[in-house]
Amino acid sequence: ETPVLFKQELQNEEAKEGKQVRLTCELSKPGTPVKWMKGDTVLHASEKYEFKQHGTVAELIIRDVKSVDA
Repeated sequence: ETPVLFKQELQNEEAKEGKQVRLTCELSKPGTPVKWMKGDTVLHASEKYEFKQHGTVAELIIRDVKSVDA
């Protein structure tokens, strides 16, 4: 089986505190499960974090951005 690769890596994004930021990456294979992490901590869907996946594109939306989200 062909390994899944990043076609587009995550890019650094800037956001003002209290706003939201959207992080996007593109994979080589559609529908591949994505696990979003901050360091060693797995992020889970909540009021703060929203995950979307459309084909090969995976998105993480972080709401109410704080400096600790860097």
